[in-house]
Amino acid sequence: MDTKIILEPLSDVTGVQVKGIDFTEPVDDIIAEELRDLFAHNSIVCVPGQRLSATDQIRFADIFGPVDSAFRVRSGYGGKEVLSRGVMLVSNIRKNGKPIGSLPDGEMQFHSDGAHRDIPYAATSLYAIKVPSRGGQTLFANLAAAYDALDDIAKKRIEKLRVRNIYGYDDTFREQTTEEDETTSSAATHNLVKKHPITGRKSLYLSRLMTRFIVDMDRNESDELLEMLFNHSEQKEFIYAHNWSVNDLLIWDNRCLNHARTDFPSEQERLLRRFTITEWH
Repeated sequence: MDTKIILEPLSDVTGVQVKGIDFTEPVDDIIAEELRDLFAHNSIVCVPGQRLSATDQIRFADIFGPVDSAFRVRSGYGGKEVLSRGVMLVSNIRKNGKPIGSLPDGEMQFHSDGAHRDIPYAATSLYAIKVPSRGGQTLFANLAAAYDALDDIAKKRIEKLRVRNIYGYDDTFREQTTEEDETTSSAATHNLVKKHPITGRKSLYLSRLMTRFIVDMDRNESDELLEMLFNHSEQKEFIYAHNWSVNDLLIWDNRCLNHARTDFPSEQERLLRRFTITEWH
C-alpha cells in the first residue's frame, strides 16, 4: 500500500492530526506500526473526513489494541451492524421517547474511560456522525504534562498513593455518584501516579467525575489533596478542546488523558459512535 501520511499537530498541548489515509480500507503493517507510534507519543490521533461504517471503525481501533466486545446498544439504530463488538452510541437522539444511546445531554465532567474497572481501557475511539452547531466539544486534559508541572514536594507526596474510582453508568457529574453507591456501581483502586507502558512517562491518574477518595488517608486531607489535583490538572495550559466536525475520527489514550464534554443545545442532535480498547495482556 503506497500511502503518504500527512501530519499536523492538533495543539500545543497534545495530539496529532493524520491525513492521507482512507480507513475504509485495511492498512499495511508499516502504516499500522507508524500509527501506534504516533498514538503512544501524542496521546490523541485525529483523522478528519472519514466516511466510516461501524465495521471500518472497528478495523481502525483494532490497530491499537483489542476492541471491547460488550453489548452496549440500546436500540436498533444503525441496524444489525451495531449489535456486535462493543458499539456504544453517545447521543441525545430519542426514538419513541427513549434515548438511542448513552450520556445524552449537556456537560460532562473530566474522567478517564474505564478508571472504575480493575483493568481500565487503554484507549477510546469516537467517530462523529451528527454534531450540534455549537458546543458539545470534547476537552482533553494532558495528565502527563500536569504531573510534570508539579513541584518535587508534591510529586514525592503523591508518588505511592492509591485512589478509589467509582462510576455509575450515565452519570455526568461527580455529585450523581458517591461511595455509598459502590455496591450498585463499578469501582476499582488504582495508583494515583502511573507510568505509561510504552513511553515510561509518568502522569496523574484521577478525575473529578470518578475519583472519590485517597485510600488510607484522612477524609478531610484526602478531599483537600484531590481538589488541589483536580484544579491543577484542569488548568487551561493542560487542555485541548476538540471542536467536532462530521466524519471526524479520534482515538485517545486513557492512560494519560482525561476528557470532558461541554454543554450544547438540547434541541440539536448529537451522535457519535464509540469503541473502547482494552489493555494489552
